[in-house]
Amino acid sequence: MKRFITISLFMVLVLPYAITKKPKEKIPPRMKYKKTHYVRGRTTMVHLFEWKWKDIAAECERFLGPKGYGGVQVSPPNENLMVRLQKRPWWERYQPISYRLITRSGNEKQFANMVRRCNNVGVRIYVDAVINHMAAQSDEYYGTGGSKVNFGDWVYPSVPYYSYNFNWPHCIISKEDYKCCPERVRNCQLDGLRDLNLGTEHVRDVLVKYLNHLIRLGVAGFRIDSAKHMWPFDLKIIYSRLHSLSTKHGFPSGARPFIYQEVIDFGGEAISSDEYTAMGAVTEFRYGMEVSRAFQRFNVLSWLHNLGTSWGFVPSHSAITFIDNHDNQRGYCPGCNILTYKKPKNYIGAVAFMLAYSYGNPRIMSSFKFENPDVGPPMDENQRILSPSIKRDGSCGNGWVCEHRWPQIYSMVAFRKVAANNRVNDWWDNGSNQIAFCRGAVAFVAFNNDLIDFDETLQVCVPPGRYCDVITGVIKRRNCTGKLVTVNKDGRARISIRAHAKDMVLAIHVGKQSKL
Repeated sequence: MKRFITISLFMVLVLPYAITKKPKEKIPPRMKYKKTHYVRGRTTMVHLFEWKWKDIAAECERFLGPKGYGGVQVSPPNENLMVRLQKRPWWERYQPISYRLITRSGNEKQFANMVRRCNNVGVRIYVDAVINHMAAQSDEYYGTGGSKVNFGDWVYPSVPYYSYNFNWPHCIISKEDYKCCPERVRNCQLDGLRDLNLGTEHVRDVLVKYLNHLIRLGVAGFRIDSAKHMWPFDLKIIYSRLHSLSTKHGFPSGARPFIYQEVIDFGGEAISSDEYTAMGAVTEFRYGMEVSRAFQRFNVLSWLHNLGTSWGFVPSHSAITFIDNHDNQRGYCPGCNILTYKKPKNYIGAVAFMLAYSYGNPRIMSSFKFENPDVGPPMDENQRILSPSIKRDGSCGNGWVCEHRWPQIYSMVAFRKVAANNRVNDWWDNGSNQIAFCRGAVAFVAFNNDLIDFDETLQVCVPPGRYCDVITGVIKRRNCTGKLVTVNKDGRARISIRAHAKDMVLAIHVGKQSKL
């Protein structure tokens, strides 16, 4: 890795760089950063993208906790550049100005209150940590907390960072760099965002102080934004200096924060996810792409029968799986054909598959409506974020989509809880777009993405009895409001899903939400 020497007198003098040997640092030999710390039995995270802290706290108490969600990924909580001239686009949250906890989502007091209230109902908080860079050159200079940046001199006084805290000489990452030049991908600027030199002690100390402050407030871990653009060695040192999680917030003594790193790896590049899995989990972008393509008939569903490590994906325990995220749902993955809330039937099928299948640690996206990919969250005339309104049927209003509140999705969160650690077994398919499988002897799911009806008698693995399909109904007064599935003594049942039904999924399990 390149190390940079800078001498500051009355002005900054930048000297040519030389490649030097990395300094040695004692790092714990067994860094356990892959444990989610969910409350026992919970398995699924939701990304409440751009929500305010007070609204997340309320959602934990009224919905996420009762419905069995394990955690929430929150938007970056540190001060960011206000991009008012472009009507506050969503990406301004990824333009850090300082590490003060004040954004349009709320201040530090409100953030701490949210973390406490969510932990109290068994929902963990994971912070989207932007530590690779600072805000790019702009015609605007003020942050959400009132801090001012001096772009001309590369000074961020509220940190403070000065020009010699950034990677020199300045360069911009090009498309070609990703295939040949890992040093440029990690030392140059991504889209003009000013690239921090994580090899310097001052930068490391500032970042560790910021992350440890969040740990003291009770967070369970971090999504590391743009991890691919940082040297693994530098990240390893930063992770090793993090405190254990706060016992005051219910974590066991010595528990290490859960770390999952954004590494966009579709293969064929100079940097791979494998370089980061020794330190923590990584975001497995190929998973959402392949599942999205199959549920839109670019490939057949039967092709998914061995989806996972045999496809070249990272090991299951190291993978964060998702169908869409805040980037790729906006088209920042050309040719990936990512499903979003805009195709609800296919999207529900894809998310249900992710929650039913045994690979990876799933994260659900919870969106706001958009047409322009740059548009920020719903806001009022003063550019303040609007709170989601909750309708009588449980869905959201005020411009919020709230996929996590869709009954088919939260019912599959319960399905995954029942399936627990059981592997996929008794896979069946018609060689095309009808598939079914069991999870041990406790759960069964079937999908029909074909143009013909699904009508088969299959081994469904669960004990004999009557089961309510959790996709189409619930149990009320010992009656199912949706499809009823009768399992015979031999463990077989007739499964029917019409080609043009509202939902392409049928799911049953032994839990109280399903078995009559």
